[in-house]
Formats: sequence, structure tokens, C-alpha cells
Amino acid sequence: MTEKIIISPVKDGGVGWNAINDQEIEAVTKVLKMPDTLFRYSDDYQTQCMLLEKELSQKTGIKHALFVASGTSALTLSLSAYGIGPGDEVIIPGYTYIATASAVTNAGAVPVIAEIDNSLSLDPADVENKITVYTKAIIAVHMQGVPGRMTAMRNLAKKHNLVLIEDACQAVGSEYQGVHSGVQSHAAVWSLNFYKIITCGEGGVFFCNDDDAFIRGVNAHDPGSPMWKSGLTRGSLLAPFTQLGVRGNEVCASIARVQLTKLDDILRKTRSLKKVFLSRLNKPIHYQLQYVDDPEGDCGISAALIVCDKETAHRMSVMLNEAGLDIGSAYNDGFPDRHIYAYWDSILNKQGTTTLGYPWTDPNYKGNVKYSKDMCPKTLDLLSRSLRIPIHLNLTQQNMIEFADAVNYVDERL
Repeated sequence: MTEKIIISPVKDGGVGWNAINDQEIEAVTKVLKMPDTLFRYSDDYQTQCMLLEKELSQKTGIKHALFVASGTSALTLSLSAYGIGPGDEVIIPGYTYIATASAVTNAGAVPVIAEIDNSLSLDPADVENKITVYTKAIIAVHMQGVPGRMTAMRNLAKKHNLVLIEDACQAVGSEYQGVHSGVQSHAAVWSLNFYKIITCGEGGVFFCNDDDAFIRGVNAHDPGSPMWKSGLTRGSLLAPFTQLGVRGNEVCASIARVQLTKLDDILRKTRSLKKVFLSRLNKPIHYQLQYVDDPEGDCGISAALIVCDKETAHRMSVMLNEAGLDIGSAYNDGFPDRHIYAYWDSILNKQGTTTLGYPWTDPNYKGNVKYSKDMCPKTLDLLSRSLRIPIHLNLTQQNMIEFADAVNYVDERL
């Protein structure tokens, strides 16, 4: 019989939404009291969207920031900004939200799914194997707050002359080698969805340093953007084009501005909790910790244990639950996880918005990408053995000590 190790109360909670208080309410109220200023563009004053974009750029050190409707739309813009579309392939990991793949098809390009490794992000070796003459970009995804193997990704992108985009939707505020994610890549993307590290309910941010790419992103995000008298587009010599209608709004921007001021405190709390957990662990017997390329840049919102095999992972999960730690593997027979490629039926079946099967059947596309539910066996194996502990603002240091004690207890008795 497994001993009960978790004795302190464990509260439910999250990150950004858990930090919402009267400050966000006051910010929204102030905007709504001036309904004639609800439009994101103005030449007469700095709108909430404009102020947020300026503050995001200052915070990250990335030259340009564009606030849009969602992380998915921001990812789509990041591809359009670099002219990626019909006929092109974009490599993405098999472990990411389906939105990453959807952004590629939104741009008219074809997603190529690659394996992950024990970093739970892109496996550089498999990425290189998946590169073809049609490959134009790599989207490196920082899952659960942990930056991927970015030195390797940047070396690959440079070697093969590819655009490198950092999907930091689940890693807002993450850093790599002392700078914010995206500073040293072509582009980066944040999500401000309800579940993210900071939130305004729904929203996204497209970041880049390249002036021309940014203007293309602006054109892509709002068909009318060249017509508005706005500093976003004035002075551009690039020919305008139309694509999406995903501009941000003033209410969400006002919330996001407040949340941005709380980002450092949120990450300070989650990072300190993760350090307590890791410092309390004994030397693993039946598992290894997720490989983290840059521990200091990790957001600290999760800790993953990669168990030696699937059967042991199941036993460990059962025993940890009995000990009071509710945990399960990422890939199992339970709820289908939309973060695992095997459940992306619309992508695997090459289902577009019509029966024509666009973008896979676009006449400009000369490749022949093939999908199947078992196409990335290494990814499925790793996820079937990965137990993830979420870390949020309502947890305490005592909770983390007991979580680690439970892991130590079970690991010694498997």
C-alpha cells in the first residue's frame, strides 16, 4: 500500500489569470468610459494597442511588436512576414498545440512534422532529416515554458538558409542565453490566451527585428492597414497586400498592459517553486528529468519526469496518485491531447476548408509530405513516458517539497 505523502492542501490555480485583480478591472473600466476611443488606430493619441506594443518591445528587446487577436494569428503573420506560402514546407514539432500546424496551412504552406527528443522540443537530428528543397522555415516551440535547443536550431537555420520562428506561446517571458526568446531568431510569437503565463483572455503578439518583415506582418494582419493613417505603416515602400483581419482591440490591450507589469513577479514565483522541487529530488532511479538547454531561461511553470519505459511510467503514475500527487503521462488512453500530432485529424487527413485539399494540392507545391498517426514513434514513446507536474501561483514551497518527497518515495519502491 502506497503511503500518503501529500498532506498539505493543494489548491487549484493558474498563472496569468490567477494574478488578475482590481488593476485589470480599473484598466478596462477606464477604456470603456471613453467609448469613442475604442479603435486601435489613432493619429491623435497613443492607443492601448500602441502603448502595449511599445512596452512589449521595450520589455523583450525585440525591435517590433504587433498585438493581434491570438497566438495562432501571430504565428500565421510570422510566416507571411517572410513571404512563406504556397509551395513551401515548414518544419514543426510533433508535440505542440494544433495551432502551430494550422498557422502553416493558414499561410498556404505545408507543415512537416518532426520528432522531439528528451528536451520535449524539436530533435535537431530529425529536423535536418526532414529538410527538403521545399523547406523554407522551422518553427521551434517552447512547450510548457521550457525553451528548446535553440543553439542547434539556429545553426541548422543558418546552414540551410531557413527562417527560424520561435513559438513562445507557452513560454511568455522565457529567455535563452540571457536574452528574451526570439531576439536572435527571425521572429517570435506569444499567446495571451486564458491559459498562458500572462493573459488578456485572447490575444497574441508577433515580434521581429526586421523592418520589412514587420511591415509585411502589419499588412497581413489587417486588410485595411495601408489605408489607416498610422505609424505602423506610414513610410513603407513595400507594396501592400491583404490577408487576414486579426487586429488586436483596446479592451484586451488594456488588460495585457497590466499583466505585462506582473510578468516578472509571476516568473519569479514559478521559477522559485521549480527550484525548490528540483533541489529536493534524490538521484533518479527509474526516470530522468526533462533536458533543459538553458535552466535560467526556463519559465518554471512545469517539471517533467521522463520514466524509463511506458509500463513503469504507468505504475509510477498510479503510485503517485495514491501518494496524493495527481499526475499522468502526456500520451495515454485518456483525453486526446491536442498538443500531440497523432490527434490532429484535419492535418493528418490533409483536410482543407474545401474538398480540394488545399494547401497540399496547391499546384505550386511539388513535394509529397506523408502523414500517419505513428509517423513519429520517438515522440509518442517519449510522451507515453513523460509525467508532467504543473506549477502555478497557488502552490507553496511546502507543496513543492511534498511533491518531490512523493516522487522520491515512489521511485525507491517501483
